[in-house]
Amino acid sequence: MVTEIAEIEVKAGMEEKFIAGVESSKPVFLRAPGCHGVELHRSIEHPRQFLLLVQWESVAHHLEQFRNAPDFALWREAVGECFAGSPKVQHTRKVVS
Repeated sequence: MVTEIAEIEVKAGMEEKFIAGVESSKPVFLRAPGCHGVELHRSIEHPRQFLLLVQWESVAHHLEQFRNAPDFALWREAVGECFAGSPKVQHTRKVVS
């Protein structure tokens, strides 16, 4: 299992629209092969900054399957206009619980 961590800065005034877009997009992620969950975290100190955490079976499920599927376009359509810049994405694997 890997976790995709997407650091996303949202344009001022679009925070609630972004949150609503992520909420409405949860089914898009959850129906993707290899997706095991989605969470959105908001920074307290910097309320325009968010962390999108997606649990994937593998990096390939994210990069090769989801990003090349029509549902990826639905996700970006729901939230893309809110982005202040390109999200910074990395994949991690838990090493200590």
